[in-house]
Amino acid sequence: MLNSIRDALPPVHREGWPYLAVTGALAILFIFVFPPLYWVLSILFGWMVVFFRDPVRIVPTAPGLVVSPADGRVEPIARVIPPPELGLGANRLSRVSIFMNVFDCHINRTPIAGRVSRIAYKAGKFLSADLDKASEANERNGLVIAADAGHDVGVVQIAGLVARRIVCWTKEGAALGAGERIGMIRFGSRVDVYLPEGSTIVASAGQRAIAGETLIAVLPGAHLSPPFPTRRE
Repeated sequence: MLNSIRDALPPVHREGWPYLAVTGALAILFIFVFPPLYWVLSILFGWMVVFFRDPVRIVPTAPGLVVSPADGRVEPIARVIPPPELGLGANRLSRVSIFMNVFDCHINRTPIAGRVSRIAYKAGKFLSADLDKASEANERNGLVIAADAGHDVGVVQIAGLVARRIVCWTKEGAALGAGERIGMIRFGSRVDVYLPEGSTIVASAGQRAIAGETLIAVLPGAHLSPPFPTRRE
């Protein structure tokens, strides 16, 4: 029974603990000072528990699979020149973007297994993250992951209208397994994935994606068919 409750209620990531502590303490204080504000803070506390949740994911681990780096809505697939700081060249690449609203889980995960060959932060604006121009204008943090199959995949965390803090937990040179946690964005944002030429995209615009679980593309040269091996992450 206890295990079932734990599975149904994912833990809160440590990034959320300070926010919950402050909000919870203020809520308790206002029970005695101004009860109406207690209810407002209690609702805010509940939302933060949802926002900072960190559920376990079942990650497909077959080589060549590209999984979603974020929970959220898949935006229209585009062919664009990747951000220059990624060093992926000046040719257009396929970009899959995942938009996270303020109720989505905001833990970001690596879409592929590989080595982090580059991390590049760029300051910028805070336009609404569901706008296409947010990929170019907004504050962002980009990673290039050299996949085990020999292809480079770009992953860009992009701040949004409300998001004012991009957090990256990995570093250059780190070896990552598919679906490993690499960071988060507070609060409401998007993550772009730039795929090497010849990749097969299987995600579609409007689809709901789950970080670490939803297959969004297959890298060039990979010949795969389900069922795939998986790992709890």
